[in-house]
Amino acid sequence: MPVVVVESPAKAKTINKYLGDDYTVLASFGHVRDLPPKDGSVDTDDDFAMKWEVASDSKKHVKAIKDALAHDPNLILATDPDREGEAISWHLREALASSLKKAQISRVTFNAITKSAVTEAMANPRDIDQPLVDAYLARRALDYLVGFNLSPVLWRKLPGSRSAGRVQSVALRIIVDREMEIEAFRAREYWTVHATLATPKGDEYRAQLVSYAGRKLERYDLANEEAARLAVSAVNSRDLTVTSVASKPASRNPWPPFMTSTLQQEASRKLGLGARACMSAAQRLYEAGYITYMRTDGIDMAPEAVMAARDAIKARFGADYVPKSPRMYKNKAKNAQEAHECIRPTDMMLSPDRLNVEPEQKRLYDLIWKRTLASQMEAARMERTTVEIGSADGQVGLRATGQVMLFDGFLKIYDQGHDDDEGEDSARLPQIAEGEAAAKREVTPEQHFTQPPPRYTEATLVKRMEELGIGRPSTYASIVTTIQDRDYVRKDKNRLIAEDKGRLVTAFLVKYFPRYVSYDFTADMEGELDDISSGSREYREVLRRFWRDFSAALADTSELRITEVLEAINEALAPHLYPDPGDGSDPRVCPLCGQGRLNLKTARSGGAFIGCNNYPECRYTRPLGGPDGEAVGDAVLGLDPEGVEISLKNGRFGPYVQRGEATAEQPKPPRASIPKGWDAGSMDLEKALMLLSLPREIGPHPEDGAVVEAGIGRYGPYVKHGAKYANLPEVDEVFTIGMNRAVEVLASKPQRGRGAPAAALKDLGEHPDGGPVQVLNGRFGPYVKWGKVNATLPRDVTPETIDMDKALELIAAKATKGGKAPRKAAAKAAPKTVAAKTAAAKKPAARKTTAKAAAKTAATKKPAAGKTAAKKPATRTAAAKKPAKTPAAGPDSDA
Repeated sequence: MPVVVVESPAKAKTINKYLGDDYTVLASFGHVRDLPPKDGSVDTDDDFAMKWEVASDSKKHVKAIKDALAHDPNLILATDPDREGEAISWHLREALASSLKKAQISRVTFNAITKSAVTEAMANPRDIDQPLVDAYLARRALDYLVGFNLSPVLWRKLPGSRSAGRVQSVALRIIVDREMEIEAFRAREYWTVHATLATPKGDEYRAQLVSYAGRKLERYDLANEEAARLAVSAVNSRDLTVTSVASKPASRNPWPPFMTSTLQQEASRKLGLGARACMSAAQRLYEAGYITYMRTDGIDMAPEAVMAARDAIKARFGADYVPKSPRMYKNKAKNAQEAHECIRPTDMMLSPDRLNVEPEQKRLYDLIWKRTLASQMEAARMERTTVEIGSADGQVGLRATGQVMLFDGFLKIYDQGHDDDEGEDSARLPQIAEGEAAAKREVTPEQHFTQPPPRYTEATLVKRMEELGIGRPSTYASIVTTIQDRDYVRKDKNRLIAEDKGRLVTAFLVKYFPRYVSYDFTADMEGELDDISSGSREYREVLRRFWRDFSAALADTSELRITEVLEAINEALAPHLYPDPGDGSDPRVCPLCGQGRLNLKTARSGGAFIGCNNYPECRYTRPLGGPDGEAVGDAVLGLDPEGVEISLKNGRFGPYVQRGEATAEQPKPPRASIPKGWDAGSMDLEKALMLLSLPREIGPHPEDGAVVEAGIGRYGPYVKHGAKYANLPEVDEVFTIGMNRAVEVLASKPQRGRGAPAAALKDLGEHPDGGPVQVLNGRFGPYVKWGKVNATLPRDVTPETIDMDKALELIAAKATKGGKAPRKAAAKAAPKTVAAKTAAAKKPAARKTTAKAAAKTAATKKPAAGKTAAKKPATRTAAAKKPAKTPAAGPDSDA
């Protein structure tokens, strides 16, 4: 049987369903080879020769494929239809070279995993697309050269920084630049005047003042409340008449179907899904055959899909919603790797309510299905009306706008979300006639302030990268995830905020490697990589030119000292770190001692802060973000009963209180951090003494007499009995909790350690071989349990998103790795060819014991102590087991 190789077990299962028993379908579990993380993996002295090695986790998968090829040398590579998929096929061909001497190798691709698409692909095999592979090699080499050479420079010159990446560092710069814009922003006040007016019939509508004192009002003309009040008086003192009513037809055309970036943006707006979660759900829908390939820049749709969409629209909504001719969308992508169609359902008639998948996948499918049908529906038709109202003397003029929907068209099923407010155009207006009086019901001024640009969300960051030409569909999710994993950026209420580490790394790179974090340079490099994929550029020439300039930039930093780097960053960030106070004073003079000068300092943890250069005589510190609203320097709160000063201080890890000062006899005086939720500005002597008195003794436990304490630790407020800790919900309870409450809290804490029952988070159902499969919460985090097999959830999988298919993969991988796999499950998981070998290698039936055999047995008894026993040879059956299934790596993991 020909051997078909795909990336993941889920995809293999779906394809096997279409191909039947005539093929052996196996999974490679993503990339099988990678560059070793060591110097020399890309040899710049040998024309960028790349040294690949098969990953340890991949060796078993490669072996399974080799074993299958021993029975049939026909290899069909059916990995994804993009650059990463082509690279996986190329790696497989290279890794299997020793087993492919007589093999016939073919490459097939399909944009959707349907029976017709798979059958057609099998009938039209091709060779591996070498230009697409070359584009992958160039991208991989560039990322290695930048990361492996630039990261050590960061580690040596900027303590606490982690690493840098070719595209990730540019994405980080986008976020940091926005943060700097926000902090440099100064709000400007302005006012508007609105009037509630009524028609002669008494129908009310709302209008805004647009002209005043005979001229058009600009945004800042009403700069303060006084000006606004005068404008209100001017409107109230005049009779108003409708001077014109203009209605004109308008239409709204539907949006094109989804491509990768727009899907991520809309999933973020409407479903609250991050880029990685969105792509994970889309990957599972694709592998199950429900949608087309989800990594694409294309927005065009196959002709047969267009006709199927039109038929579905007609059947569901009627002929009025089907345009006379199909809508065609132009594909903006020019590079070969994304030259396939949009993200759409494979079956237009399959509505979301009929889909039997996880809730998150169903919600995403609903979004894709609606967007696809809407893209082929009639335009929405409406009537937009503008009403002008004015006084007879022309001194004041107001305007009311609104619209009436005449035909909803595509809006019947779908309306795109927005990142910003759409304004008041959608308001409904009553029947208004020109020349009629406009009765004033209420005229009110409204104060406004200009707003800073909003922080990026994952969706708007992807949109911005797309606008700049940075990144590609297969890399968006991993870029956004990587900068968060490195602690350069944190996500708060769905907004991305630059951390101190991220600011420092960006400042360093902009100062010493400006070209390589330039938006234009990065976009141009992406264009060159696209040229390589189309075959119009040679990839080694691109690498040679890049390395010549980049290595020179690296050499220029070799003599830099840390103090020199910090001073350079200090100057580069000066407008942000030391804003002009506006009174002519030096913003860098220490506000505490008045003599020292403020400088940027870094901590071993990688954080940064502003401190006085007179340390330790002056202990003024403040956060990197700026002085507004932060506790500064030392403040004496008073004396304790023994006459020792109690001070409020602000350190690099936040505000804290301290008893006394550091001396030779006591280099570390007692300290206590200000708890989360407490305002450092309202700290007084009483509260400080309470904090410094912790932990507080509650009394002896009624069962064993051991002391029960309450305190505030690394993980918040707690009560403690012996070695057992239990969290308290509120900090204030630490100072008031009594014994009864403490015993109750301790008793209600879930048992930990050996023998403790883990908390069940989710029941997934019955395992195919019997027994419940559950998601539990253990000591080291959530895990999947089946029988005696416990499989920890990967970092990118949450208890809420895991389904049975994923759980079975994790169980199979853990069971085989730990030697706990039940024989029935292991046999069921094995590929057909390997299972055949296992059957052939079964142990022969035991023969009767003879005298000779008995003598041999006696001679091979356990050796005496101190001697090494001979190792028991592994059975052929054990060696023939199929490799365990592990989560598919997917193209995102490599970007």
